[in-house]
Amino acid sequence: MRVVIQRSKEAQVTVEGAVTGRIEKGLVVLIGVTHEDTEQDARFLADKIAGLRIFEDEAEKMNFSVQDIGGQILSISQFTLYGDARKGRRPNFMAAAKPDVAEALYERFNGMLREHGLVVETGVFGAMMDVQLTNWGPVTIILDSRG
Repeated sequence: MRVVIQRSKEAQVTVEGAVTGRIEKGLVVLIGVTHEDTEQDARFLADKIAGLRIFEDEAEKMNFSVQDIGGQILSISQFTLYGDARKGRRPNFMAAAKPDVAEALYERFNGMLREHGLVVETGVFGAMMDVQLTNWGPVTIILDSRG
């Protein structure tokens, strides 16, 4: 699994004009799933994200996690994280998992984040979504469960 994490002051996702998820301070997490991913990959990333210290303390050091600050998660499925554009000008998405497999693991991943006591808002899997956020810092981190 691959995730792009953005520290955010506020964020929301809209599908067909309706807001499906909205958070105040916290993290926007874009999630891509590939063919070999398992629950172990989801667990690794959920645990890492819940404890990732990317929020600043009073000394402006990144010492606090999203849990520490009482933040929330806006989780968005994004198969394009496995787009391969090394050849040609149009990316291929052959490395992205099939939708039924990806959706099940995405939902499990969100459940694992909730097990950490986090509020998790989401988009709609497979839908065309509009995501708005105020990137705080900006701080953007990329994690991959496979190294």
